[in-house]
Amino acid sequence: MIRRREFMALLGGAAAAWPTAARAQRASAIKGIGVLNVLPADDAEWQARLAAFHQGLQESGWTIGRNIRVEYRLGPGDGEELRRRAMELVALTPDAILVTGSAPLASLLQATRSVPIVFVSVTDPVGAGFVESLARPGGNATGFAQFEYGMSGKWLELLKQVAPKVNRVAVLRDPTVPTGIAQLAALHSAGPSLNVVVSPLDVRDPDAIKRTVTEFARSTNGGLVLTAGAHVIRHRELIIALAALHHLPAIYPYHLFVINGGLMSYGIDTTEPMRRAAGYVDRILRGEKPADLPVQQPTKFELMINLKTAKALGLTVPPSVLATADEVIE
Repeated sequence: MIRRREFMALLGGAAAAWPTAARAQRASAIKGIGVLNVLPADDAEWQARLAAFHQGLQESGWTIGRNIRVEYRLGPGDGEELRRRAMELVALTPDAILVTGSAPLASLLQATRSVPIVFVSVTDPVGAGFVESLARPGGNATGFAQFEYGMSGKWLELLKQVAPKVNRVAVLRDPTVPTGIAQLAALHSAGPSLNVVVSPLDVRDPDAIKRTVTEFARSTNGGLVLTAGAHVIRHRELIIALAALHHLPAIYPYHLFVINGGLMSYGIDTTEPMRRAAGYVDRILRGEKPADLPVQQPTKFELMINLKTAKALGLTVPPSVLATADEVIE
């Protein structure tokens, strides 16, 4: 009779003796995915987006640890840090990389023109030079756009409808992010027709946000518009608190601001593109090329209004605006 200890030893020996070719075959069946993102790993918004991506992968038959492995490079970083993370992911030779945001995408495209890339939360990828066209991206990157730069004027229009006395608007943006510059230009273009003077405010760090918003609020009839990007998401609690403190009507690009007490938002559902991006990753893992997968644009923008915040600001939201809102928080 073989004792249990001897049996386990024999079993371990047998596993060690499995042919090398068989082990290599099993390893090659596991696909590698890289993920590059500038939100912190513990950020609630990022966790919701990532859960949607994982759900999409599972719906397509991919399970982490069984037939895919995922390497993450997460958290805030300047241009040099993003380039380093991008190069690290590329060096791992993944089968595809998921990236969120324009600045991380730019870093990835500098690091590789061969590894397939699927992007989300990128504003106007054609205008930014990331792809040749929406229908035929032409390179190693494709994905899901947030909107075109021109839509930035809609934020100003909605803010003016809800807060008609506003004649000065500060645009919170990161001056190092090219897409923020383009969104500011679109807002500048829309300002004169609405009798609004538009000026930029720096949101690179909390101290700059506090200083510039406080200084802007010293004059009357001011309002805030936030450009889209991870830079505003990271500092959302501070920005919402400052808007309330200084009684500044504000419009945001993401609904999570309104849920957390902001006045109003107009933009896309940020989790749905992540789930759909998993579908593109699935197609790439099964052999399709990014150049053949068209960049998809959002088909629906959602307006959310927080009436409690409006009341605190002394604002009455017009019935015409309420009628078009997708969600109203009372």
